[in-house]
Amino acid sequence: MAGLDRYDVAILDELQRDARLSNAELAERIGLSAAPTWRRVKALEQRGVIKGYRAEIDRRRIGLGVLAFVRVDADRNTGTATRELEEALRRLPEVTACHYISGAGTFELQVLATDLDAFSRFATGTLLNLPNVKDIHTSFSLGDVKAGAALPLAHLGPRASGPRQG
Repeated sequence: MAGLDRYDVAILDELQRDARLSNAELAERIGLSAAPTWRRVKALEQRGVIKGYRAEIDRRRIGLGVLAFVRVDADRNTGTATRELEEALRRLPEVTACHYISGAGTFELQVLATDLDAFSRFATGTLLNLPNVKDIHTSFSLGDVKAGAALPLAHLGPRASGPRQG
């Protein structure tokens, strides 16, 4: 993305590691003083590069033991029918991620449930009854290998490597 310099990349890198850093801690880590660091963070937020801040919660510790990947096949792929299904999927809190995909199927969902019975009720009682859904195909996660990872930033350029005035 044009307009990101090494300090912006360093800010993004540090905030992905720990979004709870104070502005002073962030400034020290990237080698700028507090005021320009704060202005840069605000500019990144205003530009939509930083979309928000969240706590990463261990799903198992709050009783969400089932992670399913669900491919949803649509009955028809018209613009109106697809938008209607998209809106319905956005409203479901059990669906934590949804991607419009190429190849077989229309959408790939990430769905959380407390257990297999709860997932089954959700799949048959909710997903299969959404508008324009023809069929669903489910795979279950057997364990996390990597989850909640930071976005790769190497393509944006090098991290800040020293203090700078301003």
